[in-house]
Amino acid sequence: MPMDRTEIEQLIKAKFPDATIDIQDLAGDGDHYAAKVVSQAFKGKSRVQQHQMVYDALGGRMGGVLHALALTTAAPPD
Repeated sequence: MPMDRTEIEQLIKAKFPDATIDIQDLAGDGDHYAAKVVSQAFKGKSRVQQHQMVYDALGGRMGGVLHALALTTAAPPD
């Protein structure tokens, strides 16, 4: 069962309320997305840590319900 982009955004927003999120369905199939997430929570974290935080927010859906997510993360500029 594909995952809706709105559901992805809601899960990320629940963990990072301040986040600016841009999600694109890359293949039109609900399984392959690209997401850009910008949040203060990422400040001082490595890129790997930032991505792990987003995957944690998705609650284990990566690799299952959500097949692929090309992820870009950043802290907002000061």
